[in-house]
Amino acid sequence: VSLATGPGEACYIPLAHEPEPGLALDAPGDLTQIPMEAALAALKPLLEDPSVLKVGQNAKYDLGVLSRYGIRVAPIEDTMLISYVLEGGLHGHGMDELSRLHLGHSPIPFKQVAGTGKSQKSFRYVALEPATAYAAEDADVTLRLYRVLRPRLRQEGLLTVYETLERPMPPVLAAMENAGVRVDPERLRRLSNDFSVRMGELEAEAHRLAGHPFNLGSPKQVGEVLYGQMGLESRRTTATGAQGTDASVLEELAAEGHALPRVLLDWRQLSKLKGTYTDALAAAIAPATGRVHTSYALASTTTGRLSSTDPNLQNIPVRTEEGRKIRQAFVADPGHVLISADYSQIELRLLAHVGDIPQLKEAFAKGMDIHAMTASEVFGVPIEGMPAETRRRAKAINFGIVYGISAFGLAAQLSIPRDEAADYIRTYFERFPGIRAYMDQARETARRQGYVTTLFGRRVHIPAVHARSQAERAFGDRAAINAPLQGASADIIRRAMIRMPGELAAAGLKTRMLLQVHDELIFEAPEAEAATAPEVIRRVMASAPLPAVALSVPLLVAVRAAANWDDAH
Repeated sequence: VSLATGPGEACYIPLAHEPEPGLALDAPGDLTQIPMEAALAALKPLLEDPSVLKVGQNAKYDLGVLSRYGIRVAPIEDTMLISYVLEGGLHGHGMDELSRLHLGHSPIPFKQVAGTGKSQKSFRYVALEPATAYAAEDADVTLRLYRVLRPRLRQEGLLTVYETLERPMPPVLAAMENAGVRVDPERLRRLSNDFSVRMGELEAEAHRLAGHPFNLGSPKQVGEVLYGQMGLESRRTTATGAQGTDASVLEELAAEGHALPRVLLDWRQLSKLKGTYTDALAAAIAPATGRVHTSYALASTTTGRLSSTDPNLQNIPVRTEEGRKIRQAFVADPGHVLISADYSQIELRLLAHVGDIPQLKEAFAKGMDIHAMTASEVFGVPIEGMPAETRRRAKAINFGIVYGISAFGLAAQLSIPRDEAADYIRTYFERFPGIRAYMDQARETARRQGYVTTLFGRRVHIPAVHARSQAERAFGDRAAINAPLQGASADIIRRAMIRMPGELAAAGLKTRMLLQVHDELIFEAPEAEAATAPEVIRRVMASAPLPAVALSVPLLVAVRAAANWDDAH
């Protein structure tokens, strides 16, 4: 534990250092330490005292560790989150980078005290003198950063964003991470074996199509087979000038009717699912809890969205059969159910509100099928008896518009000529002129001030709009269009998460929040609460924007309870 009470006044309290195996101590007193229990008992009143502010850098980590020792740290502030609110999108928010940027000081690197690579040792084996210099400096730098950055929140009109969307999040996420989620290792093992068998079948089929064995995991060998041997051509090349073999290239070749690229895509998908999920999830089960404990990053995206690592639980495919099978391995404890609560089409609803689109607002208010309504407007066909393919095309346009899709991108997605895709987009804007006006305004705002804002005041800086490269500027324009929508969506679910533990407790429920995956929250509830908890969850999520923002469209929240994540989704 390291503490700083003023600039240049910091200390380190070593609690669990050990002699490095095989090395003798220089002196018997080199590792003299306060006993862990005594030190924590002395620190607990200070760390829990509501009249003493505790400032941390990435405080969620510290809160999670200390809570496992029965210490509930409060109140807290976080220099990482203050920086994120002030300058999200401009740079990283790690302590070393912030120290160099704002203090002109480069902190002692971790590798200087613990080594690097295979020779890196656990901090418990670092001698007390270098450990003190390293750890106490962390606390000192954090305090200095706080004094530099905190006043800017009020000066720049961002205090409310910090106090309502960021500062309350660390204890919520620390509790979720400590709770973890149960996964069924036997189901994962069977799924992993199934993926291995199917990968073997696909590998044999690829070898048959190529006429000889080759390594499906080698981009070089795949390129030699596709372009050198089979004579296929790709319109995309790598930085070195070679024809590409990434997924988008293979998708284009497969769409042209070539069999081998489709087999390669299927093999890669299974290989990724096996390595990233079925194998990694089983290995990530904590022996002490029998559960998987992901880690959420609060300041790693530009728009306010959370990201998940160790393991990443936010990229499990939703629409594929394999992805659903992986979700089936996420299960509730005996006597419990999992509850999934998902915002329906939230970014389109925000687009209807922000762009003030009468047709979209009316459709959402009436609970209409938004994609069928769009198809009716764009293609001039009645909603009754509409072909599924027509609705699918409208759905691709609806979601594509939110991300600034081009005629080229839409053409590739729908496998139609570019001219036809351009006609669809032109007709779309003619039917919904407010959307074009919103997009033009978002681009102009980003170019003028370097950032856009969400409904809740979050700033998303987009330096790419002023890049020299036309491709980078185009990327910046798309980000300027999407960021206010994706950012507002992220803000809304944050507001729901912040309120949720208190609302569940106030309702006398033991239901607890386990996971967040973009627009979805996953809970674990006793079976006796399977009927009552969803109503509390739905109410909190649907009213999350209030009182800050009164949306002109309703927020629809789909809530289901089941024994596993897939059945609840």
